[in-house]
Amino acid sequence: MKISNEEKAGILVEALPYIRKYYNQILVVKYGGNAMISEEHQKLVITDLVLLNQIGVKVVLVHGGGPEINDTLDKMGLKSEFVNGLRKTDKATMDVVQMVLAGKVNKDLVNLIQIAGGNAIGLCGIDGHMIEAKALNTDLGYVGEITKVNPTQITAALDAGLIPVISSIGCDKDGNVYNINADTVAARISGELKAMSLIVMTDTTGVLRDKNNLESLISEINVSEVPQLVKEGVISSGMIPKSACCVDAIRRGVKRVFIIDGRAPHAILVEILSDAGIGTMFY
Repeated sequence: MKISNEEKAGILVEALPYIRKYYNQILVVKYGGNAMISEEHQKLVITDLVLLNQIGVKVVLVHGGGPEINDTLDKMGLKSEFVNGLRKTDKATMDVVQMVLAGKVNKDLVNLIQIAGGNAIGLCGIDGHMIEAKALNTDLGYVGEITKVNPTQITAALDAGLIPVISSIGCDKDGNVYNINADTVAARISGELKAMSLIVMTDTTGVLRDKNNLESLISEINVSEVPQLVKEGVISSGMIPKSACCVDAIRRGVKRVFIIDGRAPHAILVEILSDAGIGTMFY
């Protein structure tokens, strides 16, 4: 359906107060998992990020890459084992994770941003020891728990007008490298940067009151309500750790955190530059 000039003008007018609100503010976007699989959706997400950057929003992109890691491990004949949603990571698996996340996935995203007219730089938690970590659980091998974040590299990139693209691996002072959950990395980085907002892109519409009814989307959740929603089973399964990351980000000073469906066209712009909103906002 063709949009009239009047409708286009109305969209811009609606977006103006939000553009003012986010101008020169930091927005952290976590992108990963199944939301990254479609090339068409990837291009829409990247276009949104470049547009925001060009209107003065300081965009930071944190990414995972589970499907790419799985594909590479399969090709190499290495099996993955998951414990409570976390990939059991031995040394051989960690080498693949580092290669895929800090290498292929990271540079592919940087390349897409450049093609879309933006200017990006690829980083990982090892660079400048940006993300220091320790073993989360010895049974999980090289799965990391963040102990410290040094945002110097990120702020330098933002000050230079770049979009930092950060892969979710970290290291300890002995040089051991760890695989870290990308939601956790995004929440911690957004807190350290005192970001205006964190957007967690996933393959669901947000938190549903009834998981079988898309119309039961909960549009706003106060972090104080989260324990009760978990107790009631409204927040369950994979949404529990995502919600925990949202709570962590808010308690570290982020003003708003959104869980949105990364498969929806221009989901980021609709969420933060319009009156509508499409996901669940934590505050």
